Order: sequence, then structure tokens, then C-alpha cells
Amino acid sequence: MSYRRELEKYRDVDEDEILKQLSVEELKSLEDELEELDPDNALLPAGLRQKDQTKKTPTGTFKRDDLLAHLEKQAIEHPDQEDTVPYTGEKRGKAWVPKKKPADPIMENVTLEPELEEALANATDAELCDIAAILGMHTLMSNQQYYEALASSTIVNKEGLNSVIQSPRYKTVPDEDPNSTDVEETLERMKNNDPDLLEVNLNNIKNIPVPTLKAYAEALKSNSYVQKLSIVGTRSNDPIAFALAEMLKVNNTLKCLNVESNFITGNGIISLVEALQFNTSLIELKIDNQSQQLGNKVEMEIASMLEKNTTLLKFGYHFTQQGPRLRGSNAMMNNNDLARMNRCDGPWHNFSAVELEVDCGREDSKE
Repeated sequence: MSYRRELEKYRDVDEDEILKQLSVEELKSLEDELEELDPDNALLPAGLRQKDQTKKTPTGTFKRDDLLAHLEKQAIEHPDQEDTVPYTGEKRGKAWVPKKKPADPIMENVTLEPELEEALANATDAELCDIAAILGMHTLMSNQQYYEALASSTIVNKEGLNSVIQSPRYKTVPDEDPNSTDVEETLERMKNNDPDLLEVNLNNIKNIPVPTLKAYAEALKSNSYVQKLSIVGTRSNDPIAFALAEMLKVNNTLKCLNVESNFITGNGIISLVEALQFNTSLIELKIDNQSQQLGNKVEMEIASMLEKNTTLLKFGYHFTQQGPRLRGSNAMMNNNDLARMNRCDGPWHNFSAVELEVDCGREDSKE
């Protein structure tokens, strides 16, 4: 506490005012002092990291051999501490005896008939493997070889004994063909409001510039034919999410939007979900598998906005918290029930999902 109190008087000291009062020589000396001394620099020798604070006069230059000789002499002259219990060399307890390894059983020499010895000597690896399967030595082979050998009277193994200890070979699956969508051509068709363009798939195209993706969002504001937009794995970020959110506020044609596997943060996701309150055409939104987790606070806000929406039927996101997950699934269930009632021209088509729950609760209480 005393050291802390000593520091209290320096709290209101104006360092700039003190530096103004120093002369040029004093500032130069201070600068040299700060350059040479660095307590955190491990590359400097210990003597250069801080000032020499010793007050004793040096007795001479450092001599390593003399110091070692002095330490050895001091160690010899210093008497050893006597043991509390003197050492007598007596052994106590049971002596350790190593366990004897069991001797391997001697293999008996088995004498076979000359015909069998000749047949086994000339047998191939595949034939030996099949014989082992028939004799029940199934531990030396895979299940496939064992059952095939039992079911067939001919030689079924063509791989030999070396295949017994290997894992089964799986068929290689070829990679998917790259996305063949022409980004610039599709953008022009979207700007020209092409009636044949109903779905835009830009999945896994890594080199799409951010301005181009923003141009897609801008073109969708006036497009009246595109119903599905998918930009999975295009390295989209928050600016693109904000542009898509502005598009959703004015677009009345798009029904499906997929932005999974990108670099959109919680702010971009919230802007997309928040734009749903101005959109009545979108029925499916996928936002899962972003580069970073959204967090509990963002998930709660998403669940709250989903409860206020009445048109979204499918929401592609796996909530990490149980509370938002339950609220989101209930909201989607209510929207699907509401859509089913609208298809049947029911009496509840003008109510939201929240109002529908309240009215249903009132009816249950009356009964």
C-alpha cells in the first residue's frame, strides 16, 4: 500500500511540461538512455537491459578460472551435513525378482503324405488363402474372402496372402465438375430481365469480385423472373450481405436465397433476417456454415425476428443454443401451418403466427 501511495503523487504530473523544460543536451541524453536500455529485449546482455545499481567498487576484472577455484575450495572446506539416519548398506524389503517369460511351445514336426506335401509346395498364395478359409482360419483373411471361399468350389481369391492385412479398396469418386456458369453473361441477362432466367447458381466460384456480387444484388431489385439465387462458397462477406438485405426489401419475386459457407459475420446475418419483415415472397433462406460462429446474442435476435415473420417456410441454420433453436423451429412450424390455412382459404389468413398462437390459446381456455 505504501508503494501505491507513493505513486499517487505522480498521477497528475504533466509529462509534456517536464519535457519542455529540458535542454537539448538533456533530451539527447534521455534519448540515448532509452535506446540503450530495454528490459524486455532478450537479445541484449543482462548488463545492458537496465542501469548498474551496485554501489560497491569493483575489485578487478572478471576471471572465470579464479571463480571456479574459489567455489571448489569453499565446497571442500565446508563440512557436510550429517545424516539423521546413518547409512549402513543394509537391504530391507523383498528383493525384486524378474518374472520368467513363458517358453514358446515346441512345434511338432508334422509328416504329411507325399502327395499333400507336393500339392502344398506348388500351391499359389491365392490357393493357400482359400484353403485357410475352408479350414475355418477366418482370422487370417477378410470376411469377404472367407464367405466367398465357403460359397464357391473354385478359387475365388486373386489377390494373394498380402491382401489379408490390407484394408478393402474403395472405389475412387471423381471430383465434381467446376461450375460452368458464366458470371458476366448471367449478370447481363439478369439486368435485361430475361424471362428464361429463373435460377442463378454461382456456387463454389472463388474468383467473383465483390463489386460483381453487389451488381447481382442491385440487378435483382428490378428483376421480376429470377426465383432462386445461390452463392454458396463464393467467399462473400458482410458488404455483400448488406447489399442482399437491401435487395430483399424491394424484391417481390425471389423465393430462395442460399448464402451458406461464406465469410458473413453476425452483423451481415442480422441484416438479412431483419430485411424479411419487408419481404413477402421469400420462403427459403439458408445461412449455415459461416467462417465464424454467430454467438448466443445473434442467435437470440435471429429467433426473435423469425417469430415476427409470417412468410418464411424454411430456414437453413443450425442453432448452437437450445433456446433459439426451439423458438426458431416453432416459428417455422407456425408459418407452415399458416401457409396451409391460406391454401385452404381458412378464416385465419389475415393473422400473423404470434396472433394465431394467442387466439388458439384463448379458444383452448374457453373450452
